[in-house]
Amino acid sequence: MAIAALVLAPLLAVVVMALDPRENIWPHLIATTLPRYLSNTAILSLGVGVLSAAIGAGAAWLVVMYRFPGRRVLQWLLLFPLAIPAYVGAYALTDFLDYSGPVQTALRGAFGWASARDYWFPEIRSREAAIVVLAGALYPYTYLISRAGLREQSGASYEVARALGAGPFALFWRVGLPLARPAIAAGAAIAMMETVADYGVVAHFGVQTLTTGIFATWLEGGNAGGAAQLALLILAVVFALFALEKASRRKARYFQSARQSRPVMPVSLRGGAGWLACALCALPVAFGFVLPVAVMAGHALDNPQAWFGRGLGLALWHTLTTGGAAALLTVGMALFMVYGVRMTGRALPARLLPFTTLGYAAPGAVLAVGILIPLAVFDHALADTVLALSGRDPGLLLTGSAAAIVLAYVVRFFAIAQGATDAAFGRVPPSLPMAARSLGRGAGGVLRAVYLPLMRGSIGSALLLVFVDCVKELPATLLLRPFNYETLATRVQEKASLERLGEASPAALLVSLVGLLAVLVLARANLGKSG
Repeated sequence: MAIAALVLAPLLAVVVMALDPRENIWPHLIATTLPRYLSNTAILSLGVGVLSAAIGAGAAWLVVMYRFPGRRVLQWLLLFPLAIPAYVGAYALTDFLDYSGPVQTALRGAFGWASARDYWFPEIRSREAAIVVLAGALYPYTYLISRAGLREQSGASYEVARALGAGPFALFWRVGLPLARPAIAAGAAIAMMETVADYGVVAHFGVQTLTTGIFATWLEGGNAGGAAQLALLILAVVFALFALEKASRRKARYFQSARQSRPVMPVSLRGGAGWLACALCALPVAFGFVLPVAVMAGHALDNPQAWFGRGLGLALWHTLTTGGAAALLTVGMALFMVYGVRMTGRALPARLLPFTTLGYAAPGAVLAVGILIPLAVFDHALADTVLALSGRDPGLLLTGSAAAIVLAYVVRFFAIAQGATDAAFGRVPPSLPMAARSLGRGAGGVLRAVYLPLMRGSIGSALLLVFVDCVKELPATLLLRPFNYETLATRVQEKASLERLGEASPAALLVSLVGLLAVLVLARANLGKSG
């Protein structure tokens, strides 16, 4: 109950502050910036959802249904953009395509153009570019889920369609797409929710969304109540996406045959068709992974002294300590809670357990609003009490340290740890803990002697996934960090916002390297058995 209260408290705090603010700024927001925030957020999320669904589902269809050159490698590489934070991709794309970047410089040199007035080039810092960058970073969600959905279908459906004369496009449009629609919708919904939560990309491209509105209202306007109202609106948008995804497949039912179904047998593509499929799958990898890594690596090689820059080592240490502490706390709390729910047999904890996953749907900026303001009130009261009792002022113990950041990470990523541990408990045969109990082991002894050894791999993966998400988290870290406290993510954002990519590149590469480790674990778990 205490863990559930800790995880749900920031969301409840946002609701309370938004419904009873000290200063109601709704009339001002509606008359000025709110329509722009809402329209940009809606267009961004819809555009990213459609584009990521097209890329992810298309790539999944190709690697499941066909054999072509490079397929075995590409089915892994298509996950690699998950390792690159979207804001790093935004900085890399801007540097590559901007007026002073290599593309436009080469065009001017090749055609003899003297200035930007001599030719037309798409605007890089725009809403459309933000959609492309976010879709390039988030399509792996749709790809992973769609690929699993397509592989689980029976190959007999496609064989019957081919026998009835269906060509490749009809096979996809009339058979594969309807059967995979729930998986595609789920992946697109995740991409849209991540888009609503994004701050780094939209801030870099100058797109005003609800998330940037929280920063502007709180940090520039000094209105915490107004920020809470915008945060509540973001929560409403995110939960509406949840409801929309479920409603889109409310009447759809998909069943497997009771008989042993035949797996999907890939069709070999030869000649130009095979190389075209290879190019189509390689393109999102090149844009979402190769380009950001190449741009940042180029800057790092051109500026080797940046690896010894002032503050980089401290930012790395802060990242490791906050992310490591949050991962240990999150997985430990999830393990305790899931096992406790299984052992207690009471209805209330079991009903509360699903609600603790809501934090993952809440953007980091929303959680920061729900954490910092109530925590600051508690922190000041605690400091005043210590001062009154001891005569010494301890300062702000929680908001003046990294404790608030760790708490935000725990709330934000508790769903990952809870899902992994719950699934791991479910894979342990019930006879093993029963045998241990019959031999006199108590609940703690069964956990240590039976469950933990069998769940070691799952717990390790959960620790790694939570740690990586903590390393990449930007909005919550920006809002909750103490003065002069840097992590790798905030260092990348700060240096890149000043157009100093040479100094930002080491931190960006370190963040990407940590993300790549998690992607490899994820790929091994999901693609390792695929041939």
